[in-house]
Amino acid sequence: MKNKLKFLVKQSLKKKLDTKWFKVANILILVLLIGIINVDRIISFFGGDFQNVTKVYVVDDANAYSLFETNFKALSEKLEDLGNYELENTTKNIEELKEEIKEKEDIILTIQSSDLEYIKADVISFDPIDTLTEQLFQNSLNQVKSAYVLQHSGMSEEDIQALTSNVSIQKNVTNPELDSNAEGKDIVSSGLIVVMIVPFFLLITMLTQMIGAEINDEKSTRSMEIIISNVSPKVHFSSKIIASTAFVLIQALVLFVDVLIAFVVRKLLGASILGGMNSDVSGFITETLDTVKNTGVLDLLIQGLPFIILLFLFSFLAYATLAGVLASMTTNIEDYQQLQTPLMIILLVGYYIAIMASAFEGALFVKVMAYIPMLSFLIAPVIFLLGQISIFELALSTLICGVVTYLLFHFGLRIYKVGILNYSSQDLWKKIFKSLKER
Repeated sequence: MKNKLKFLVKQSLKKKLDTKWFKVANILILVLLIGIINVDRIISFFGGDFQNVTKVYVVDDANAYSLFETNFKALSEKLEDLGNYELENTTKNIEELKEEIKEKEDIILTIQSSDLEYIKADVISFDPIDTLTEQLFQNSLNQVKSAYVLQHSGMSEEDIQALTSNVSIQKNVTNPELDSNAEGKDIVSSGLIVVMIVPFFLLITMLTQMIGAEINDEKSTRSMEIIISNVSPKVHFSSKIIASTAFVLIQALVLFVDVLIAFVVRKLLGASILGGMNSDVSGFITETLDTVKNTGVLDLLIQGLPFIILLFLFSFLAYATLAGVLASMTTNIEDYQQLQTPLMIILLVGYYIAIMASAFEGALFVKVMAYIPMLSFLIAPVIFLLGQISIFELALSTLICGVVTYLLFHFGLRIYKVGILNYSSQDLWKKIFKSLKER
């Protein structure tokens, strides 16, 4: 029996891994990841330059340059690698400056006094300026205008500074039982969803579709009859679950290696790991890593990692088992896709609860959902790392998922035996309920 199971698992895995689509798809994914992570280097190679400096000649007729410079630099620094500007306060005439910026990306900005608007501005460029630069000018000049109005109101510099400065907010939390993760829970939750929840959500979707397609293919070609005549339904069922689960885990490992290769390529091209990336993305990654380090989430992850791994593994096996049972009840892939809908709904419910876990901290509903098999692998790790449940509760969730997975296989096998050689939907449900009563 073990030799037959090993042979079927080996053959099923070989069939999946040796296909051209698997190799081509992973090569394309690798190329795509390298391209996405190194997009700034690629653009630079084809003529783009993220370090290119846009020079802004400021002709100041309103004595507002210092205010404009301060505000403009403060705003442009927040953009990090999205823009690189150099300001120059000049007294050159406009016609002379127009010649200097001819066929260049440099810009002329004139700031003038106005009786009606206090200040007004003109922007002169050889080509149309981009929306980002235009918005920078607009926001900076709006702040200059506000300060300019205050300066001409007769107020002292101290009063103006006090009026225009940001309000200082000191955060004080009085709850003595508040856990160390509370302050960064939103960042941690977002990071966990990206790193842990989304990949496994996609992998389980792939897993359920794969088992359904493979079983229906064997049934439609009648090769199922030959296979079942040589091995027991239990061996065949087990081989499908093991092979499909192993395949998606291998696919996950390949994707992880692809990401590492993409970052290695970035390093070989002379760029820092996060430098040059979108400021929101790089800032989010840096902020998440700092929060994980400073709030003790890393210690919790190390503590609960064995249970989290087991929980993910049990969940893969549970979904694979349920998908195999549903596939055995159908005669074609179209029917299976209809039966697959409840599985997708269950996945989506778990996904959205995991997203909202940090917003509903301490909610009994979320904690109860963390014990529900098929949902627990999405919810329990998140709320554990947020400090909402203990290591004991995580272990209990894992144990429940393991027991339910065993029961799914035990009773699902009875349905599988009936449905696997059934090519008609007539009285199928009657046969299924009858099979569940049999020992």
